[in-house]
Amino acid sequence: MKIKQLFFFLFIISLAFTGTAQKPKAVINHTNGVQRPKLIVGMVVDQMRWDYLYRFNERYGNGGFKRLLNEGFSAENTYIPYVPTATACGHSSIYTGSVPAINGIIGNNWFDPLLKRDVYCTEDNGVVSVGSTSNAGKMSPKNLLTTTITDELRLATNFRSKVISVSLKDRGSILPGGHVANAAYWFDSSNGNWISSTHYIQQLPKWVNDFNAQKLVDKYFDKDWHTLYPITTYKQSTADDKPFEGKYKGEQAPVFPHLFKQFIGKDYELIKSSPYGNTFTLDLAKTAIKEENLGKNEVPDFLAVSLSSTDYIGHQFGPNSIEVEDTYLRLDKDLEDFFNYLDKTIGKGNYIFFLSADHGVTHAPGFTTENKLPGGGLAIRKYKTDLDSLLLKDFNVKKGISALQNNQVIFDLDIIKAANADYVKVKQSCIDYLNKQDAVLQAVDIKNISNATLPEEVKNRLINGYNAKRSGDIYVILKPGVYPSTSPGSGHAAWNPYDSHIPAVFMGWGVKPGKTNKRYYMTDIAPTLAALLHIQEPSGNIGTAITELIK
Repeated sequence: MKIKQLFFFLFIISLAFTGTAQKPKAVINHTNGVQRPKLIVGMVVDQMRWDYLYRFNERYGNGGFKRLLNEGFSAENTYIPYVPTATACGHSSIYTGSVPAINGIIGNNWFDPLLKRDVYCTEDNGVVSVGSTSNAGKMSPKNLLTTTITDELRLATNFRSKVISVSLKDRGSILPGGHVANAAYWFDSSNGNWISSTHYIQQLPKWVNDFNAQKLVDKYFDKDWHTLYPITTYKQSTADDKPFEGKYKGEQAPVFPHLFKQFIGKDYELIKSSPYGNTFTLDLAKTAIKEENLGKNEVPDFLAVSLSSTDYIGHQFGPNSIEVEDTYLRLDKDLEDFFNYLDKTIGKGNYIFFLSADHGVTHAPGFTTENKLPGGGLAIRKYKTDLDSLLLKDFNVKKGISALQNNQVIFDLDIIKAANADYVKVKQSCIDYLNKQDAVLQAVDIKNISNATLPEEVKNRLINGYNAKRSGDIYVILKPGVYPSTSPGSGHAAWNPYDSHIPAVFMGWGVKPGKTNKRYYMTDIAPTLAALLHIQEPSGNIGTAITELIK
């Protein structure tokens, strides 16, 4: 009897030890005893509409998007709370928990009324390219006015946490990495290499030079682009070869297969608009984890990844194309491979992973017209020409409009003043003209938005997108489905759900699996991470934590 009791006791003890061994191993900050994960991985899939989680779901495998939804927590109704919905704004707002009105990133480009010139979101002539002789590295987060969640992690650990950021786009890497990242890397099409700037580092690490030396772009070009599956099985997409889809250089029609071999050693820019650009970016991300020993620190590290090829392909072909469907089926496989790599190197349950998007995309104008849907294309530049003519005729103001950009009219106040014209009347005259245009839902005085007859939700998005020192004077709200271009392909910028409804899914350490249909915003991602990590929110944060997902 005693022997049986002894075996039973040993069996219970072994179960206890087994259970303990399976629990996630958190990093312990020994200075205050706070438990944290080993690594945080943030992934922004450029131009990923929320519905892509489900639109292609039946063809996804079990280890990619499905794993993310099954093991993670999805805030199903997450929206962008400002306009315009652009790449730079989206990356900034995800990582700052803020909006353009506060963080200052009001577009990819904007016309600065004070500087009287066009400004690129991450331009910085005070730094030098690292890894290239081109100007592609003359970039930094100088124009970002607030801290990021990555900055706050570095501050919370007295700069012991390591932050690395990667993206084909400079803005997709720099803005998430923040002001004090250890390094941010982006792709230079002039030499086919990953580069950085002296804002971060003085020379590329050996591992980045070794990675560049592999010339993986040429290896991906050698594969060409064939569909993963028989083209007739792509039931969620329109037929191949549509006049509203863009063509690659040298193509007679926008149809599969897309032949990339001809670009080997020549046109490195093309990797961005192929699905291999995502794989290529994740190749670098995995190498960074290994070579920078991310997740091996005594405090948490952060890897920010932005996948840009989804945006280039979406712009070129539109969201209903076979190219977009095939891209997401390939991305699903890339995600599975990436998750497996994280499990192997960091340990399942030892990292936080989140996936979101910087914006969505509208239907291609040609698709909208073909299917008798509301909307279509608009040659919005005509408005500036007409407004210039109007001001010259009625007010004797010559070239009084500096720019019509990001759906905003920006006046040259000096020219209007020199012509002794009444600015208030000039502005109202332009608003009256714009409101008569068929594609315009409403043109509003941004500085007097409280008096506009608009739903509060739309008003708030205009207010959140308005920065007093960088924004324009009039905002032009287009009718639903209208995209301000008549070129093949499509784009984004509007407040409407097709551009503003994005995924927000968390998985891993400290995350309780599940879903919520409660309304959340892009700005809630950073404070959620701050709550999980027990660190300060970014300096311009206006979001709130998604408490339902926290264990």
